[in-house]
Amino acid sequence: MMRDDTQSFIHFETFTFQPGGTTELALEALRPADSPRLAGIDFEHVNTLAGAGRTLPPITVARSSMRVVDGMHRVAAARLNGQPRIAARFFDGTDDDAFLLATEVNTAHGLPLTLADRRAAATRIIGSHPQMSDRSIGLIVALASKTIAALRRRATGEIPQLHTRVGRDGRVRPLNITEGRLMACEIIAAKPNASLREIAKEAGISVGTARDVRNRVQAGEDPIPNGRRPASESRRRTASRPAEPVDPRSVLDRLRKDPSLRFTESGRRILRWLTAHMIAAPDWEALTEELPPHCGPLVVALARACAASWLELADELERGAGESG
Repeated sequence: MMRDDTQSFIHFETFTFQPGGTTELALEALRPADSPRLAGIDFEHVNTLAGAGRTLPPITVARSSMRVVDGMHRVAAARLNGQPRIAARFFDGTDDDAFLLATEVNTAHGLPLTLADRRAAATRIIGSHPQMSDRSIGLIVALASKTIAALRRRATGEIPQLHTRVGRDGRVRPLNITEGRLMACEIIAAKPNASLREIAKEAGISVGTARDVRNRVQAGEDPIPNGRRPASESRRRTASRPAEPVDPRSVLDRLRKDPSLRFTESGRRILRWLTAHMIAAPDWEALTEELPPHCGPLVVALARACAASWLELADELERGAGESG
């Protein structure tokens, strides 16, 4: 998957390379890469590079370890052609940042990473850089931010839980806008003379949100609009009372009439997905009568798994609405 590097979260300029560009390194001095490619070197690709008959781009090597960061196929092609040395540029940084860079450049050019490669790399980056946002990691590994969020949830037990994430622009933002507002409220109380920019930076919110919080505090109002509270409190209240009944068919009809869904390809795709996955009471009532009894436990497991997936979708959408509020 090709991508314009100017739109990447990670840029080569972010890292420290040897001043003056490239140098020549002996192949025997190089250590194998800590590569995002689970299957290792593709020797068919090596043969293609070796027979290309042109000068290949320099490889990237970690100065501290002499481990190849990007370019193992080029190293193998150089060996195949009997070259003792190869053009390279040095990278100065941690092993975790080296893997981040390796994943970025291998996603952006050369032999494409497989889906398994990219998912495994995403899981590793979530562990090594938990402060990075789902979207930022998704851009590096060419996966949807929702996929990264799902991978993060599965790895929750092994990864430190943070209250903020770093976005593509390098800004730190709270995972929940409500928490950011509460944090701003505390900052205003502790530093009444702090500027809006200072409050926003420390709380990880926008200047506009910081202004709204300060105005509400000065007016003696709740800093959270509409009485919204942190997600944990909201979930507790929701769990304690039954949800109002909703007619799925009526909801789907309303969505079908929405111009933003009807007249865009992505919108029509969403409508097709919702139509295929929707189930209403009349649909399953007949199923319960016709289903062979020995299949009941399997369908129970299937229904509960689908219900859990729908709940995850609902939680994700609610979190997104809260962060944009």
